Amino acid sequence: MFIQTEATPNPDTLKFLPGKPVLEDGVRDFANAEEGEVSPLATRLFNVQGVARVFLGPDFVSVTKTAESDWRHVKTMTLAAIMDHFMSGMPVIDEAADQAATSEEIVYEGDTAEIVEEIKQLIETRVRPAVAQDGGDIVFDRFDPETGVVTLHMRGACAGCPSSTMTLKQGIENMMRHYVPEVTAVEQALG
Repeated sequence: MFIQTEATPNPDTLKFLPGKPVLEDGVRDFANAEEGEVSPLATRLFNVQGVARVFLGPDFVSVTKTAESDWRHVKTMTLAAIMDHFMSGMPVIDEAADQAATSEEIVYEGDTAEIVEEIKQLIETRVRPAVAQDGGDIVFDRFDPETGVVTLHMRGACAGCPSSTMTLKQGIENMMRHYVPEVTAVEQALG
């Protein structure tokens, strides 16, 4: 099994491409080992000393190391953990254990619902494909119609990336304001 490795804009995150599908549907972001317990793959990766976060995409795994860790050790052990997982035949997500708490989605009505749909469409078609190439993901959190502020969740390589603020403000915010005049600002969701 050959696993390709790619750098991301976040120096603490590497993208691993195992050459096999990772997730059939969607993406999963595990900020810590406890969240990763529903995934045998994430559990293996969190057992690697220095792994701080795991993000699973359709055909890749992004791993974020702790700031004090050295990629020379973490990368070697991460490659071994990914290879061991795929050779084991275990599922990436243990569906029986996956009782993921889905956050209550805010229901928008009237004109606000149309604005939110436009925002989500822009994120889906223009933002997510671009950041997925770098091993990350950005998803809609909420829109405040009173202030015009859109709040987004940064995941994978985007979480904690030094350039994420610039991407958010200069890239995504400018695009949103251009296509959706009701948007005044874009902010990162905390927590």
